[in-house]
This record gives sequence, structure tokens and C-alpha cells, in this order.
Amino acid sequence: MPKFLFVYHGGGMPETPEEGAKAMAAWGAWYESMGAATVDGGAPVGQSHTVSADGHVENGGSNPVSGYTVIQAADYAEACAHAKSNPMVVDGSGSVEVAEMIDL
Repeated sequence: MPKFLFVYHGGGMPETPEEGAKAMAAWGAWYESMGAATVDGGAPVGQSHTVSADGHVENGGSNPVSGYTVIQAADYAEACAHAKSNPMVVDGSGSVEVAEMIDL
């Protein structure tokens, strides 16, 4: 079964412990809803840097990465259905970029 990389853009750190608990519960429920499809739960990431031939941008550029997850799905439609129920997508605070991972 193909693997898909979910790259997160946006979101943010909770400002209070209560918001943190609510966010963790939402993410936990989302992972639970995907069951065995989750290959690597991933993690949030720190400050991203974009490096290109034009130079180095410390703020990650126009759409910095905020985290990742790896799942297995039958196809893009199934992977995108999982991404659509991601807590950041549901609450409108971010987006999920979906890319099939190619075995070399």
C-alpha cells in the first residue's frame, strides 16, 4: 500500500494549558480515527529555513512547514480524505500538503 507524506503548514502553539489539552485531544482523536493507516505520527517542527540557489531564507519562506505525518492509503483520494479531517484543517488554522512517497 502506498505511503503518503502529510506536510503541515500553519497552526500554532496553544496559549494556555487548557488550549493545549484541547489540541492534544483533537490530534489524538484524529490519529485514532486513522487507525493502522498511521505509519509515523510525525511531529511539529521548529523554525524552518528555505535554501535555494537564490539564497537562504531563515523564516521558511512564504509557506513554512510546521510539522509532518506519514500514513498508508490505497490512493490519493483516501489520503486526502484523512487529511481533510486533520484538526488544523477542521479549525481553519492551517493546511495539509499531501504527497505520495516514492520507493526507490
